[in-house]
Amino acid sequence: MIAEKGFLKGLNPTVAVWSKFIVFALVIFAAVWTETAGGVFSAVKDWMIHALKWYYLGIVAIFLFFTIYLMFSRFGNIRLGDDDERPEFGYFSWFSMLFGAGMGIGLVFWSIAEPIYHFQGNPFIGDGMSIAAETPRAAQVAMRLTFFHWGLHPWAIYVIVGLALAYFAYRRKLPLTIRSSLYPLIGERIYGPIGHAADILAIFGTVFGVATSLGLGVQQMATGLYELTGVGFFVTEVTNDAGEITRSPNDIAMLLLIAIISAVATLSVVSGVGKGVKILSELNLWLSIAILVFLIVFGPTRYLLNLFLQSTGDYLAHVVPLSMWADANLDRPWQGWWTAFYWGWWIAWAPFVGMFIARISRGRTIRDFVIGVLIVPTLLAFVWITLFGGTALHIEIFGEGGISEAVSQDLTSALYVTFDKMDVGVVGTIFSAVATLLIATYFVTSSDSGTLVVNTLLSMGDPEPPMVHRIIWGLSEGAVAAVLLLAGGLSALQTASITAALPFSVIMIFMCIGLMQSLRTEVPGPQYAGTGVRVSGGLDEQADQPRRG
Repeated sequence: MIAEKGFLKGLNPTVAVWSKFIVFALVIFAAVWTETAGGVFSAVKDWMIHALKWYYLGIVAIFLFFTIYLMFSRFGNIRLGDDDERPEFGYFSWFSMLFGAGMGIGLVFWSIAEPIYHFQGNPFIGDGMSIAAETPRAAQVAMRLTFFHWGLHPWAIYVIVGLALAYFAYRRKLPLTIRSSLYPLIGERIYGPIGHAADILAIFGTVFGVATSLGLGVQQMATGLYELTGVGFFVTEVTNDAGEITRSPNDIAMLLLIAIISAVATLSVVSGVGKGVKILSELNLWLSIAILVFLIVFGPTRYLLNLFLQSTGDYLAHVVPLSMWADANLDRPWQGWWTAFYWGWWIAWAPFVGMFIARISRGRTIRDFVIGVLIVPTLLAFVWITLFGGTALHIEIFGEGGISEAVSQDLTSALYVTFDKMDVGVVGTIFSAVATLLIATYFVTSSDSGTLVVNTLLSMGDPEPPMVHRIIWGLSEGAVAAVLLLAGGLSALQTASITAALPFSVIMIFMCIGLMQSLRTEVPGPQYAGTGVRVSGGLDEQADQPRRG
């Protein structure tokens, strides 16, 4: 299974070769035949969201209920490892890494834009509920929907994948790969074509998910650097026939930013999880805390505190109905544009984020894992959305406005316009710079986490994969982003990543089934001591032991 010599030494040759081929082929397809690729992937994605919307909504709701069941079940005390193992990382480092990999950069980008989008129009506005756009009631619905999209549901998806991988790797001593979660169902066949396909699908989602996010995110960084410095290098100005000037991020500036981020991320992943990845993740969290403190101190403090309490309660009151709501009687496109798309995107990212969370969670109990991955990041996301999105909504409702216009014209400028409208002088400028640095560090941690996951899959779960391949894949992610950015194929590959969510969601169903089957074989208590059954690993001594390949 693992090559012992040659260029692919330390890797699974089948997975390595096919992964490189698929990545190369799709990059060429999206870069050379951009319009065709975009049309094909968009058509597939649109069909999936329209025809299978019920499936995405239903399966993600089931994942959430399943994780909550595990948290309160008798299996909660089972440790992800031997019974005497303890966590490798403390809580602060652990939360820093899982939040940074899970959705840190997405929240920076969307925490203002999404509430404002829903404030301008959502499926409940004008739907017989006397809710008008851009009113206080519209603002409450906007926060409810944003909480819904960034709350328990996406983290439940990550819990399923991360928990299954950690359990089978550290408790059942199988390789830390996607294929291992299928062992209870197909046994030794995980080392054949089915297992290869599962790992390749995970690599596909990871590489293109990170590359598209990197490519799209540097646009916000370029805009931020222009807003901070006024240097024209970062943007390209175009004057239309009416004499209006529009700005867009400059290609050369974005390529330079991608090169810098990729280089730093590669150095980070080369140093390992315990050093570079951990240090950068902790830096992310400290910078995030600094910006949150800035917003609560210099923003509309009373309004934000009231909004957090009110929005959290409103979310909890509506989370179950929203989980099952499919808009069946009206069948409007909004839910496909937002909720179904989000669920597909989270599932597409689940192999990457779940694998990384599993990698850093050895030694924790199942209950500790679920609480830490499901509840804590959700609360942090709610605080983040309230402070960022709530500040923007306050400016729109009670202030001079202008955020809605910024979101409509250029998403990448919404953050900086909001800080400017707060009118706190040089303090706002300083924290605009901090926010730009935060965007960069979040991208670095997403990139190095993705590189580590890809190489772990290629090396059949080796926690310290070959150094040369860490460097190759780290730089390759940046190269993929750069090529697609110039060719205009980033959106096509983002859509392609969403299509990968459908087959991976089926794998996730099998993960849940296999996990439950294995958990039921665990020794329930100390009364079995001395009976010849091995307690620490949860497997009968006489049972067939899975091989590691």
